Amino acid sequence: MSAHRDDDAVRRYTEQFGNLLAETGWPRMAARVFAAILSSVDGRLTAAELSDQLQASPAAVSGAVNYLLQLRLASREREPGSRRDVYVVQDDAWYQTMMTEDVALSRWSESLRKVLDAAGDGTDAHHRVHVSLAFIDFLSEELKGLSERWIKRKAELDANYGT
Repeated sequence: MSAHRDDDAVRRYTEQFGNLLAETGWPRMAARVFAAILSSVDGRLTAAELSDQLQASPAAVSGAVNYLLQLRLASREREPGSRRDVYVVQDDAWYQTMMTEDVALSRWSESLRKVLDAAGDGTDAHHRVHVSLAFIDFLSEELKGLSERWIKRKAELDANYGT
């Protein structure tokens, strides 16, 4: 594995990735902040570093960071010996977020079951809700298998990292 880092290319491609996330519905600044932290040398940046790198106001960075914290795509830590917060993206951020979504899927399923019961058998609404519920339940089942396979794959990646 090469230790060479092309900072200009990393910034350029990071900005492209942030834009792709924004095109899929992420708030633009949150997407840029996530991409910046993810691709940073240590996976951790302060608000001032983010503001400087992204040429964004501290308020914009703060709002973006709060969004990422809410989704558990980033965490806040104290810099040792300092009062400054550092924002961190762990290498399993996507996994952690997806497992959070699994909890949301369970809640959606419970709620849709109540709607289904009230919608009236044979109605168009009943059919739409039934299909939605079936899809949510399907995703939930598939996530369990994906989680198990990912844990195994991640262990293999970690074992092979650096070789």
